[in-house]
Amino acid sequence: MPVLVAMGLLVAIMAAVRSTWSPCGLSMLSSITPLGERGRGNRFRRTAAWFIVGAVTGGATLGAAAGLLARGWSVLGVPDRTTLAIGALSAGLAVLGDLGLLGFRIPVLRRQVNERWLDQFRGVIYGVGFGWQIGVGLATYVMTTGVFLAIALAVLNARFFVALAVGATFGTVRGLAVLVSARATTPEALRRLHRRMDQLSVPVRRATLVVEAAAVVALAASWWTPSLLVVLPAGAVSVVGLRLVPVLRRRRGVLAPP
Repeated sequence: MPVLVAMGLLVAIMAAVRSTWSPCGLSMLSSITPLGERGRGNRFRRTAAWFIVGAVTGGATLGAAAGLLARGWSVLGVPDRTTLAIGALSAGLAVLGDLGLLGFRIPVLRRQVNERWLDQFRGVIYGVGFGWQIGVGLATYVMTTGVFLAIALAVLNARFFVALAVGATFGTVRGLAVLVSARATTPEALRRLHRRMDQLSVPVRRATLVVEAAAVVALAASWWTPSLLVVLPAGAVSVVGLRLVPVLRRRRGVLAPP
């Protein structure tokens, strides 16, 4: 179903962006920088490249696991309308979770990577290792219930390679976040980067809620009117894109060098 594919990919992207503000994600922006890598005798570009490779692999691991569950879901032969209803309910629960109305607090799964690896291993090792743990989504801090929603939508698609694509997309976006620190070549530049990240935290959190709410609307409307299965995904992505444009513009303006 196109709406499930579109919403799964969109939620995966936004959940990955939001996850950059986890303690682990912010730690990576402090540790894997040109300044830090130079101090450890490594090249930032090389370590960052291996980090991205690890994150993509981690996302693919998550997607493959979801893909196996998706194959199992396909065997059940659940009707499309029931699947859409479950998807809409899952998206609604994700919204409530991120609003703190489900009885638990974000972040969940409070775990960081082992930063001692920075002193114990070469850049390629901790680059891939950290990247995989961050890319797999569930090995470190989870900052948004959108991560679980992306997994749920991947499973509900009932196709292995769609689920794999959703997971790999999540991991890729998470991995590319390391490039944000590419200009942190001095202590002052690093402090400036984190001040800017602080400024973006609330807008990104709100954008995540917008995406999750858009998934509720898209899935519920498709359940109500099956003919919208083709038209609605493109419309929902367009609406969310228009809502995110101001946020992205502010981000570019805030992150741009003075």
